Amino acid sequence: MADDSNNNDPATINTSIMVPLSKSLHPLHEIAMTPTHKLLLKQWLKEEELILNRIALKETQIDSVRKELTHLYCFFFLFHSISLILLFSSTSSSSSYGGSCNRSWVPSVCSLLCSLGLIWAVRYKTDTESHLEKLLEREKEDGKLLGKCVEELKKKGLEFDLLKEVDALRRAKSLRVEAKAVRKWSARDFVTMIILCD
Repeated sequence: MADDSNNNDPATINTSIMVPLSKSLHPLHEIAMTPTHKLLLKQWLKEEELILNRIALKETQIDSVRKELTHLYCFFFLFHSISLILLFSSTSSSSSYGGSCNRSWVPSVCSLLCSLGLIWAVRYKTDTESHLEKLLEREKEDGKLLGKCVEELKKKGLEFDLLKEVDALRRAKSLRVEAKAVRKWSARDFVTMIILCD
């Protein structure tokens, strides 16, 4: 009789059930039961979504800059072809009348000034494109790093060391070199203008 009462004791039943039950829990169930791990997972998933939105935004910005560059190239070649045709037609019509090309420098100077402006615009847009590509790469690296941390948290559950892993994530983010902002004017622009004017 004493053996029957020991087997039906609630304390022994619960402890015998709880030990194998806690070992057989999935890591996501373990995370759901602890508020710190649950909060960290929610925060990381939200940050991962924000990173994906920023990546999509950077990609659309890069596409629009590339379209603007294509338009600048087309405008550059179209402008030069029209200016050369006009210059050629003005010199051929003035030579047929026996006059000299006294004012042929005016379209040439206008063409040179417009060319300098277009060259500056193309340079500025290419620098903007390379700057945006660097930012996009950084965002992709952040996404990969955060995704790796989220996967480890989901895989390990309570065994995930919060201090070690979060510090490693912060260190990896802080080791990156910040990208410089795009400047509108640089010494390279002035050198280009001096070379073209000579």
